[in-house]
Amino acid sequence: MAWVCVEEPKTSERDDSTGSCATLTRMQLVQFLDSYVIGQETAKKILAVAVFNHYNRVRANLSAFDAESEEAFFNAEEAAPANPTPFSSPLLYPQMQARRAYIQQRVPQPTFEKSNVLIIGPTGTGKTLLARTLARVLDVPFAMSDATTFTQVYVGEDVESCIQRLLQAANWDVNRARVGIVCIDECDKIARRQSDGNSKDVSGEGVQQALLRMLEGSLVTVSGGSAAPPPPPAAGAPSDLAPGTPGLGRAGRRTREGLPGHAGKAESYQIDTSNILFILSGAFVGLEKVVRQRVSKGSIGFDAPLTKAVVEGNDNKISKDVVGKAFLPFFTTNDDAKEFDLMDLVESTDLVKYGFIPEFISRLPVTAVLHHLPPRLLLRVLTEVRNSLVSQYAALFSYSGAEMRFTSEALWEVALAAEKKGTGARGLRGIMENVLLEAMYEVPGSSVRYVLVTSAVVRNERKAFYWSRGEGNLFWSALAEEETKWSEGKGKEFIQEDTVQAAEPVVEEVEEEAKPLRAAGGSNIP
Repeated sequence: MAWVCVEEPKTSERDDSTGSCATLTRMQLVQFLDSYVIGQETAKKILAVAVFNHYNRVRANLSAFDAESEEAFFNAEEAAPANPTPFSSPLLYPQMQARRAYIQQRVPQPTFEKSNVLIIGPTGTGKTLLARTLARVLDVPFAMSDATTFTQVYVGEDVESCIQRLLQAANWDVNRARVGIVCIDECDKIARRQSDGNSKDVSGEGVQQALLRMLEGSLVTVSGGSAAPPPPPAAGAPSDLAPGTPGLGRAGRRTREGLPGHAGKAESYQIDTSNILFILSGAFVGLEKVVRQRVSKGSIGFDAPLTKAVVEGNDNKISKDVVGKAFLPFFTTNDDAKEFDLMDLVESTDLVKYGFIPEFISRLPVTAVLHHLPPRLLLRVLTEVRNSLVSQYAALFSYSGAEMRFTSEALWEVALAAEKKGTGARGLRGIMENVLLEAMYEVPGSSVRYVLVTSAVVRNERKAFYWSRGEGNLFWSALAEEETKWSEGKGKEFIQEDTVQAAEPVVEEVEEEAKPLRAAGGSNIP
């Protein structure tokens, strides 16, 4: 059974008696998430605490089950014999009773209930990546499903298909699948639809009803891989169905697929979902309007506050003066903030009004909200995370014997272009493909050994700069000149912001030095 484990052998201590690794703390989980996902600090804390508590709950419940089994075993040994003797009653002959070793009574532990997670956030903010990264660090099976394919009719998939994918990810190991993580994306698409009452909503409320028992914990029967079919008969051998064939009975005849006795019949598995963590995610477009109607103050008169955003063009923000004191979010990073994000004020009543049944929402007690990524965070996504896009494209050019570099201003232009698209971090790859299209077409197999991408290249004003072998000094000189211009302009503001953030004290966290934005890509040569 896999528990919360540390990847590095230096920090992991395996207990051979239990077969599990040393438990990670919540802060270590957040630090691991920081290397893959930029921003979303509050959501990372919520997910880290939820996952940490979930697997501690699984361990406690399994330990309690083992203790009850052991106690039942000893109680069976101490049961009264079938033919009691006069010495078997302590009331009749107390002085002749055998002395028993004192056994300390165990304090009964409560049964911990499961807390599934609901992640709300726009596209490209890291909802799926957070769940996948947690499964990677925990070393547990992970299955990804799309809620839009779930229906209650023959068209589409049954809700049990997500458990079948989890069993496949566990390599058909039932014990590992019972403690895995199931992520159901696009769950906002199964919200209840307005119907005329004559038709049943098989892809909305019907799917919610089907997921209720699975989310809470039940036995789900899924089909596994089919058995190997029998080998074909040899050439010239008589058919077992031919009349007059000696020595062949009903057991040796072929059976139609799907009927009992067929050699390729699929094997079925029973999976208990009580210890499976379900993470549901979705964009929930239009939910902010429901929240705004609930938290906005209503009054009559010319001075009544209007339901509108503080910042023009941003409908997701609401003024602190408009929000009542009873609706202030629990996680408030700054008490002097004059505006709040509407998605931080989401409650279960808003989700019910959005189209979910109360029984479904009550099985998702933990809610994490992810926010839109500004250009500054998109810039960090390009360069700082593991397997960043800049490092990927630089490696592609290195396979062709060329070194590719982006200037700092070019990276900033890419982040601004992605922010205008409104698709979050998902739009970065499309922009990088368009910017590097000509270079990826011309450089491989040519004499070009150095490629420099500037802001003019990102704005499609010119092609990338090329240098051949032996012209490395020209390449580095041009790069240094571009970086000098950046440091005297927009880059100077970034350095000042980083210095201020590094000077602020952080509780229980290691302070990092302010790193000015530099050109990225290529090798580690400065």
